[in-house]
Amino acid sequence: MRVLPPRDGISAARLRAPGGRETHAAADDAVPATIRDWLEKVVIPRTLGREQAFDDRTWEPEFFTSDDGSLTTAFGERVSLDDPVTPGGFYFFHKPYPPEPRVPFEIDIRHEDADLLVVDKPHFLASTPNGRFVRESVVTRLRAERGEDDIVAIHRLDRVTAGLLVLSRRPATRGRYQMLFQERRIRKTYRALAWLPDEWRSGDPLPLGLEVGGAAGDIRNRLLKTDGVRAVRVVEGQPNAHTSIRLDRIDEHEGRPMGEFTLTPHTGKTHQLRVHMNALGMPLLGDPVYPVDEGPDGYDFTHALQLLADHLEFDDPITAAPRTFTSALSLDAAAS
Repeated sequence: MRVLPPRDGISAARLRAPGGRETHAAADDAVPATIRDWLEKVVIPRTLGREQAFDDRTWEPEFFTSDDGSLTTAFGERVSLDDPVTPGGFYFFHKPYPPEPRVPFEIDIRHEDADLLVVDKPHFLASTPNGRFVRESVVTRLRAERGEDDIVAIHRLDRVTAGLLVLSRRPATRGRYQMLFQERRIRKTYRALAWLPDEWRSGDPLPLGLEVGGAAGDIRNRLLKTDGVRAVRVVEGQPNAHTSIRLDRIDEHEGRPMGEFTLTPHTGKTHQLRVHMNALGMPLLGDPVYPVDEGPDGYDFTHALQLLADHLEFDDPITAAPRTFTSALSLDAAAS
């Protein structure tokens, strides 16, 4: 398969034609006679409800086969509107994306070698293209700025979380590093600032028996992410999320008691650290979703979530050498 190369750092979109002998969602659908028929009757009607048009040509059949769309087969061959549809075949094209206001924060390269980039991702910049942030993501920026189309994030950080992000530069070794994350062989720690529970006073007990400089406590529960709902919920059932929490110091901010914590995730659920701290009655400073989803504007940079992916270590799957990385960023209660 010869995937259409990225353009301006943005990967080509993939379509799959109906029919064919392999199992897929449209395997039993009728196969249109031509590419034009398929685009007009299937692809464009399904797409219009999900995509934003930004010029008069967007989502017309002619766009797909123009130089802007560059529709190709899985073998890298350009396609015309009168060509027959290959049943079950894969096709690629460059989806039109509107300009995006720049997120005014920069990426700091902490390490690079032939296989990896390790960067400090700033708050408010997405890790990977997602939703309204396609051009303004770490992957797209680095691809465009460095001229490296093969850059891929091996894991993700929430857009509002800052800190260490690992990216692959070479497809030949990418799978080896991806397996480290899939098999939980990456040791990660985060630092966070969080409000102590309401009505807490010095000398009162804290959740999990936490004490300054004391042993870490563990929280395990079941988290559920519902499509279309930003906030993740804690539900009854077998635990699927586990975090260790250590209290490093207690301070005061805006007249309220605040703690600095070291968080160690043992699983990787969406918003896990944020949900776990909120479930303990200690929501993170600057969190726009927990305990109340404020419907944050992606371009409101007023308050930064005080959560930082601070430390990361693993044994290199190729050389077996230990690798350790530490963020150069810091927490700042005043920015929350």
